[in-house]
This record gives sequence, structure tokens and C-alpha cells, in this order.
Amino acid sequence: MSQQASNKRPIIIGVTGGSGSGKTSVSKAIFEQLHGHSLLMLQEDSYYKAQDEKPFEERTKVNYDHPDAFDTDLLIEQIHELLNWKSIEVPVYDYAAHTRSKEVIKKDPKEVIIVEGILVLNDPRLRDLMDIKIFVDTDDDIRIIRRIQRDIEERGRSLQSVIDQYLATVKQMYHQFIEPTKRYADIIVPEGGENQVAIDLLVTKVRDIISKTN
Repeated sequence: MSQQASNKRPIIIGVTGGSGSGKTSVSKAIFEQLHGHSLLMLQEDSYYKAQDEKPFEERTKVNYDHPDAFDTDLLIEQIHELLNWKSIEVPVYDYAAHTRSKEVIKKDPKEVIIVEGILVLNDPRLRDLMDIKIFVDTDDDIRIIRRIQRDIEERGRSLQSVIDQYLATVKQMYHQFIEPTKRYADIIVPEGGENQVAIDLLVTKVRDIISKTN
């Protein structure tokens, strides 16, 4: 779709929170409830930096919860492309190899774009592109349990490796980089996807913004 095909600017919703907070569940709930609108979800995890030049052992030691682990410049560049109604090629990250794969996924611009990830409110250039900023606030103990389940079932990690990584970097990075971005949020959602009242309010707000841009 060219910019000439639509005078409307896509709406950007940023959803953040600690690992295991339920931010993906909140994003998906918004996605599913916005019937009749075209939507796209971008996940910050897709934008981990390529590490082909590093030996595998070195890649495993990278702090993946630090801002430096992400290619935020590329994410911002591609959001600008979407805002101009241009298609993008989203990287595909290989969690087993700890680097970017050779594949990309083509994504077309949509009416509403949800940008989800642990640090999407950390960079002011990214924040400034967002119409709604959401922080999903969930207790540490719930988040670590969810992270263990996800990393073992979906990413083939061992229990010990998940615990070691959490204690070494994840918890510290949450308090240093992620939790402070709560002050930039327009809306704070306690307990993630289980908070149906908050999700309903978010969906109502997004619909209101969409109606005003029509």
C-alpha cells in the first residue's frame, strides 16, 4: 500500500513489561478484540542483533536483557517505513543458535501496529512514535515462573540455564532498564492478560483513536 493509498497515519501501540509479565498476552488480547481493523504485531525479540561473527560460546554469554542486545535502529527505521505505508522485512531470530537467521518475514503496513518487547519504552526515539504506551506490571515471582515455562517448552533451554540467566542478568536488567520505563507509560496494566477490565478499556481507547483519524 502506498502512502497515496491512505491519508491516515497508522496508530502505534507500545506494550512493555518484564520478561514473563504477560505483555504478549495483553498484545494478543488487544489484537483479537479489534475486529474490523487491520493490525500488525511487531515483537522486539525479532530485532536481536546478528552475532554471526562470534563463536557460539561467546553468544551464549551475551546479556540479552540489555539495550545493547537489540538492533533498535533497525526497528525504528522499519516503523518509519510502516508509517509511510511501505512494507518491511522483519528479521527472524534463531534462539537455538543465538543469532539472526537468514530468513526474513515480509510485513505489510496496517491500520494499527502493536510494538511489543521488554525495552520498547527505553529509547526516546521509539517512544516518540507511539500513540499509546502500555506497561504490564507483574510480580517478580510470577514472571520467573512464566519465563521458566516458556524457555524450557519453546526455546529448548534447561531449567538450570534459565535460573542462572535470571539471577545473573534478567532480574538486574529489569530493575535497571525496564521498570524505570514505567514512568513513560500512559496506562499501567497489573497482572497482564488476566486483567480483562484493563484490556477492555485499552480496546475502547484504541477504537476511539481510530474513529478520530477516519
